[in-house]
Order: sequence, then C-alpha cells, then structure tokens
Amino acid sequence: MSTLSIRLPESLHRKAKELAAEEHISVNQFISSALAEKISALITEEYLLQRAVRGSRDKFLKALSKVKAVEPDADDRL
Repeated sequence: MSTLSIRLPESLHRKAKELAAEEHISVNQFISSALAEKISALITEEYLLQRAVRGSRDKFLKALSKVKAVEPDADDRL
C-alpha cells in the first residue's frame, strides 16, 4: 500500500467526509474507491476508442440488416 498526500479544496474535502460517513467507510476508502472508478472509466474509454478504430461500418450494417423489423415492446417505446 502506498501513501499519497494531496491538497483538496475545503468544500471537496468536507463533501468527501460527509459521503464517506453516509457509506460508513473512511475518507481514505471513499477516495480510493472514487479514484478506482475514475481509472476504470478512463481505461474503458480508451478500450472502446481502440475497438472503434478496428470497426467497420459495412460489417455493422450487414449485421444490422439481419435483425428482424418488429415493433418494440410497450415499455421500450419512446
């Protein structure tokens, strides 16, 4: 485990404390979790961008043409 010292605006620190207390966890655990979520989101975005580069619109349209045209369920209508 590593130690990291960071400077936070007072308002952000106060909100982190409040939210951590509501979740019954320490501020350190709350911030670690928040950082893990952010890293996960950035890694996922990078992965999807790499996949998009390999994508083919023609292959997508070909696959889409195989889907039957049916009305959406009532719960799925806009």
